[in-house]
Amino acid sequence: MSSGFEIRWHGRGGQGAKTAALLLADVAFQTGRYVQGFPEYGPERMGAPITAYNRISDKKIRVHSNIYTPDLVVVVDETLLHSVDVTAGLKQEGAIIVNTPKSREEILPLLGGYKGGVYTVDARKISVEALGKNFPNSPMLAAAVAVGHIMEREAFIAEMRASYQHKFAKKPEVIEGNMKALAMTFDALEEALKENMRQSA
Repeated sequence: MSSGFEIRWHGRGGQGAKTAALLLADVAFQTGRYVQGFPEYGPERMGAPITAYNRISDKKIRVHSNIYTPDLVVVVDETLLHSVDVTAGLKQEGAIIVNTPKSREEILPLLGGYKGGVYTVDARKISVEALGKNFPNSPMLAAAVAVGHIMEREAFIAEMRASYQHKFAKKPEVIEGNMKALAMTFDALEEALKENMRQSA
């Protein structure tokens, strides 16, 4: 992490990819890291493809460009796999996370031969169960932290609770729903992460 970790988010306007990138920057900053979180501005209309970025480092960040060779790509809307080259520049030793009910094996043919880590998360199912609505950004944020090993689960959960308590002070049910979504995502990815560690050992 000391040399920096770069993430590129792909989503559609209104799905919260930009919000997730900004939240991740805020949480990482609270743990003493140097951070950047920013969207690539374009047509920000509802449903239009959008890109957002994170840089997280233990050292001062002096680069201010978009990210062209990310360590991690997070795809919030799987329909983008048919129209956007989501693996462009993605490091082979990196990873991609796709929001989909499909398995890793079903997604692989859509990733242009990418050989790095591939993870799937059914963020819609998780958010509907935890929040009663399809808000994929909370599960995908947790997935990015888990797969990217950005911080320990307990530290992340604690910082996110503090953030949600500030943001949703008068909506305790929203706080608890989001916390449940984060925990469910970590649990859902646990076996896939262990399997990946076994394969790379």
